[in-house]
Amino acid sequence: MNRRSAILTGAGALASQLSLAQEAPLRVAIAGLVHGHARGFFTRSQGRKDMQIVGVSEPDATVRKKYFESLKLDPALAFDSLEAMLAKTKPEGVLAYTNTYDHLAVVKTCATNKIPVMMEKPLAVSNEHAKAMELVARQSGIHVLVNYETTWYRSNLAAYQLMKEGRIGDVRKFVIHDGHQGPKEINVPDEFFSWLTDPKKGGGGALFDFGCYGANLMTWCMDNQRPLSVSAITQTNKPEIYPHTDDEATVIVRYPKAQGIIQASWNWPFARKDMEVYGRTGYVHTVAAQSLKVRLENQEEQASTAPAIPSPQDDSLTYFAAVVRGKIKPAPADLSALANNMIVTEILDAARRSAATGRTITL
Repeated sequence: MNRRSAILTGAGALASQLSLAQEAPLRVAIAGLVHGHARGFFTRSQGRKDMQIVGVSEPDATVRKKYFESLKLDPALAFDSLEAMLAKTKPEGVLAYTNTYDHLAVVKTCATNKIPVMMEKPLAVSNEHAKAMELVARQSGIHVLVNYETTWYRSNLAAYQLMKEGRIGDVRKFVIHDGHQGPKEINVPDEFFSWLTDPKKGGGGALFDFGCYGANLMTWCMDNQRPLSVSAITQTNKPEIYPHTDDEATVIVRYPKAQGIIQASWNWPFARKDMEVYGRTGYVHTVAAQSLKVRLENQEEQASTAPAIPSPQDDSLTYFAAVVRGKIKPAPADLSALANNMIVTEILDAARRSAATGRTITL
């Protein structure tokens, strides 16, 4: 059963929260600081009683110093290598904030030490890397999870439930928009910008940075069904800023009876993450994290606020702790699950090849 369709409710959710609160904090280690989301993690983890940071590894001494000084972190937490940190701190789980290319090395090291890992999206820069991670995860028995901001959007869950309940009829089309004005335009940190605009370390530009959201959501909605084909167009509208990567991408994902259109961009006039799902008799549009617009058969469009998601399904860190401690088991199609993200990587890899060759890639 899909994680999102089997979330805890009522007394069950309360019992889960109480159980997690009564346990010792989850001992987590941080692998890398060059991903811009790392700062958000430290901000969100302040004051939390359910999580303890036991170590932070970052090979770049300049980046490490900047973080430790600006966030006033305990110098005793600092390590220059993941291997040394794991050997000394023996954490229960690792959160990865490296560049995407280095996800493979992190997973291999964590697998050797039998430690689960959650990384920031996307999973991998290529099918080759994704398959290597899948292999070591299976051999070691560890969980490998991928964190997307949109996984925790109540609007996405509400849209998913409407779709699965058949309220909009058989699904025919997805249109998913993700992105912002551009990494430079929104002033991402230098260490983030340097690899995000490096096609080797990031996999691509806007295509991988934001195309992964749409591929992830569609794969979830389609219950891990692999698409028939992928077609893509990428371009660089701002070569003076992004000379080596795309900053605009449109991907068409074809299923037997549906199409998905992914619009990933570093050219939006403002940041956006929203999804449109069209069925035979209605549609649902998500508006940011909490709101919906729904039109059903013989009805006018209705706007609403999506209901809250019960813990531990509403927050990446709470969810990670629940998985690590065996309280929940990710289903293959779950948004964070490795199986889902193997298909995401396959879509992105095919999209990159399609854009490079001008041909549709059959999967």
